Amino acid sequence: MSEKPEDLGSSQTEMAPKTSASTLPPPEKPSAIQQRFKVVAAFWAVILFLGFPIWWKTTSIYRAELPVQEMLDWAGGKSCRPVFPLEIRFDTPPLPEIEAQQLLRITQHTLDDLNEFSAHHLRLKLADEEAQQATEKADTALTVRLQAQDDLSGPRTELQADTTTLDVFYPPSQIPPPSSSNSPLSSFIAGELQRLFAEEKAIMAHILSNNAMGSNVPPPNSKQQISPQLAESITKRLRRSMKYAETYHLAFSLFTPGSAPSSWDIESAVQEYISPLVQALSPISNFTIDTQVQLYATFSPSTPAPEYDKTLGAWTLKEENLSAFINAAEWPLSPSIGTGPTINFILYVPAPEQSPLLVKDSKAISWTIPQWGGVFILNPPVPSEHLNNTPHLPASTLTTPFLTFSHQLLSLLGTPSTPLSLPLRLQTLIRIRSATLLLSASSTLGSLARLTQSLPQIPIPATVASSVSTTLSHLSLACEGLQNGRFRDALAAARVAETEAEKSFFEKSMVGQMYFPDEHKVAVYLPLLGPIGVPLVLGLVKELRRIITGLKAKRQVGAEGVMG
Repeated sequence: MSEKPEDLGSSQTEMAPKTSASTLPPPEKPSAIQQRFKVVAAFWAVILFLGFPIWWKTTSIYRAELPVQEMLDWAGGKSCRPVFPLEIRFDTPPLPEIEAQQLLRITQHTLDDLNEFSAHHLRLKLADEEAQQATEKADTALTVRLQAQDDLSGPRTELQADTTTLDVFYPPSQIPPPSSSNSPLSSFIAGELQRLFAEEKAIMAHILSNNAMGSNVPPPNSKQQISPQLAESITKRLRRSMKYAETYHLAFSLFTPGSAPSSWDIESAVQEYISPLVQALSPISNFTIDTQVQLYATFSPSTPAPEYDKTLGAWTLKEENLSAFINAAEWPLSPSIGTGPTINFILYVPAPEQSPLLVKDSKAISWTIPQWGGVFILNPPVPSEHLNNTPHLPASTLTTPFLTFSHQLLSLLGTPSTPLSLPLRLQTLIRIRSATLLLSASSTLGSLARLTQSLPQIPIPATVASSVSTTLSHLSLACEGLQNGRFRDALAAARVAETEAEKSFFEKSMVGQMYFPDEHKVAVYLPLLGPIGVPLVLGLVKELRRIITGLKAKRQVGAEGVMG
């Protein structure tokens, strides 16, 4: 029996809802929904209450508190005005106290009139007054010892080469009377003192003028400008000298192109000529000494060979080729031993066929290599003899070379060339180093302060804060020492300040963080957190939507019940 088309259509319509309903998944049980909610909540609870705090703690940057403004004030010269009051002691045994006081007063007044640089001034004091001062008195820069002589027509001076004493010989008639306001003797003494410290004053003016900390120091008076020759000499010396270091390593080397001499009396030479100088320089820096002997030390193939000069009867080196004299590729000269720079001193004994050897134009046998060391060519004392035939160099042969090395060492350390007294020059070097270290440490603090401000993402460990605190305290001590004329104390404090400032600025953890900015962190975290974060976020969104839908359904059911 066939069905009608109308009946067939109605039958299919009735079966469609039943078929689609049978393909839908069964509704979730409340326990499954609750379990899924607990899983999602557990994951997010671990992230929020455990993972995020651990991540924050392990990735947070510790920045110790720094006195930034105080550091900038030191760098800008607002916390200290460098001054150098030099105390000159007057020893006047032949004069009564009243006449000595009058001479001192007139000489001081003349010095003040001649002084064109207020940061560097001389203060005169009688020896008796100095003995009555407190224990922390200023360092005595110079002792002026007056000695009367009847056979003199005018005053004259004599500087002791190995002391800090200036003897002034004068005729007794030149002692100023109590009512006098001027005296030829006082003018003469004031002029001599100005001449003795002229180079030091020029160096101080040069150092302060090239530093921001010296901006509040008045420049020298235009009437008393530094001579061009002196300014050029100071510039050359500063370029030639080594940069300051806490420790220098002195390396003395004997080089010869043959097999002899193979030994030298180096210990006695160092003990006699170098050790006393190193001891005198100990307040400024520490020194270590190394020695070596190198045989068969030939010139570099690229170096022009010495030429024989018939007029001089010697082999000569051109001055423009001196820079290539050192065969750095083959000669064992270490540029640095330990933490400090090395100052090399080369004693070269030429071969018999190239002896004597000297510089062509100047006929010199020694020269200084700027910021590196010195060279001395040891030629035989008698033309018929040669040192290559001598297996050992005695101490008497090393006298001239090591005297030259001592002068080269002073030059490389920046010691001024005047006055002739070595103790006075070393005292000047102490004052120069005190000033340069004070300025250098202050500048380093300013750079550190600006660095921490411009890069807020770099860490500042507690060690840096401690070093900065130590630097500031020692800078204050150094400035106080300078102002009170205690230059050795100022240098000791400035050395500590410089060391701590450099230590804080070059802290390894800070330098490493400078090259790892926030953009790099994001690039590292995204590939790791993306695959983990997307499912967690989607699961959280799904659960939130379910909760919101359930709340809306409950509200709708409640509203229908109220209306019914």
